[in-house]
Amino acid sequence: MNADFLAVMEFWEREKGISRDVLLAAVQDSMVSAAKKAVGPARELRVEIEAKTGDIKAYAKLIVSDKVLSKHDQISVFDARRLKADAQVGEELEIEVTPAGFGRIAAQYARQALMQQVRKAEKAKILTDFKDRVGDIIGGQVRRFDRSDVIIDLGKYEALLPNRERVPTEEYQIGERIRCFVKAVENGQHGPEIILSRSDPNFVIKLFQIEVSEVSDGTIEIKAIAREPGFRTKVAVWTRDEKVDPVGACVGLRGQRVKNIVRELNNEKVDIIKWDTNIKTFLANALAPAKLKSFDIDEARKRAKIWTTPDQLSLAIGKRGQNARLTSKLTGWQVDIDAEQTTDTVFEAKVAAAVQAVAAIPGVTPEQADALVHAGFTSLEDLLQVEPADLADIPQVGEQAAAVMDLVKAEAARRTFKVGEPSPA
Repeated sequence: MNADFLAVMEFWEREKGISRDVLLAAVQDSMVSAAKKAVGPARELRVEIEAKTGDIKAYAKLIVSDKVLSKHDQISVFDARRLKADAQVGEELEIEVTPAGFGRIAAQYARQALMQQVRKAEKAKILTDFKDRVGDIIGGQVRRFDRSDVIIDLGKYEALLPNRERVPTEEYQIGERIRCFVKAVENGQHGPEIILSRSDPNFVIKLFQIEVSEVSDGTIEIKAIAREPGFRTKVAVWTRDEKVDPVGACVGLRGQRVKNIVRELNNEKVDIIKWDTNIKTFLANALAPAKLKSFDIDEARKRAKIWTTPDQLSLAIGKRGQNARLTSKLTGWQVDIDAEQTTDTVFEAKVAAAVQAVAAIPGVTPEQADALVHAGFTSLEDLLQVEPADLADIPQVGEQAAAVMDLVKAEAARRTFKVGEPSPA
C-alpha cells in the first residue's frame, strides 16, 4: 500500500504541479479521521506519514495515571515507564497507537483526501494560471458531458463549455479535440472555473487576429462584428493605411485566410465588410450584393428606411430576415427594408381594385368584371353611362350585355335606396 501511495503522490506532483508537502498535509488531515475510526477518540490524536517510505503511524497524547479510567486519555505508570524510564504521574506522553490493519483503512481515506486536495489545488491554480489568458484561444479534448454542458480537458485542468456558449449547429464527441475562446475565469459553486465559448463574437475576432497579420499588428481594425453562431457572421474592417485593402487582406490570396476561419467555424458563413463613417455607404456595404435604391435616414433615432427594387428585396432581407437583422446589429441602427413601388406596380394595384369593385355587383362574374375594367369601365358609375349595345363587343360579356346592364341598374337602385332610406325609429 505504501509503495502505491507514494506512486500516486508522485504522479499528481508531476502531472498537476502540486508539491508533495501540500499533498502530505492534506492526507495527514484525513488520516486523523481514519485513526479516530480505527483507534477511537484518543486524546490529541495525530497521524504522521514518513515522506520517504510512506509508513503511516498514529500518535496520541496520554496522561500518566496510577489508575487508568479511560484508555483513550490515560496510560498506566507501568506502561509509561516502559517508554520513558522517569515518567511521573500527571505527565503527558505522546504514544504511538497505530492499530493493526490501520494501513488498509488509512489507504481508503488517503485516496479520497488526495483526490479532494488535487481538485482543490487545481481550482486554486486556475486563478493563477488563467487570469491572464482570458481572451485567448485554447485547444482541448472533450472529456464528458454534464447535461448539455461540455467538460473540456486542457491537460492539467478541466474547463467548462456551457450550453449557452455552444454553437447550436455543432455536435461534439467524447475524445474530439476542439478549440475554444477563454471567456472568463469565475467562481462557481465548486470554486474557480474556466469558462469557454465557441459562440462568442470575440472568438471570431481572435481567429482573425491569428490568421490575418494586419489585424494582429493593428494595421487593420475590426470596427464592428455581428454574429448568429453556426449560421452567419458580419465583420466590419477599416484601415488608416490607404495602400491597404482591408477586405482583400482579410480574405487573403485565393481566399485562404478567410477559408481557414470558416473551416474552424464549421462552415459558418463570414461576410467581410468595409466600414465607413457615412452610414449610407456602410449600410450599402453591409447589405451587398443587394442593390439599394434610396435611403431615409433618421439620425436622432438611429433608424434607416431602405428601399430596393422588388427583385432585390429578398436578397437584401436575407433568409428569415437574417441579412437585415445582422446589418442592424453591425451598424447599431434599426434597419427597415421595403420594395419601392414602381409606376407599373401602382397601375396594377389600381386595376385589381377596380376589378374587385365591379365584381362586387351581384350577378357579375369575376371574368366579366375583369373584361369590363380592361375595356375602360372601372366603376358602377361608368357602366351607368352606356347602353347594352356598347358592351356587346366586350369578350366575356357579348350576348349577356343586356343582362349585365340590368344587374348594374339593379345595384345602382339598391344603393340609392339604401342611402336615401329613412333611419329606423
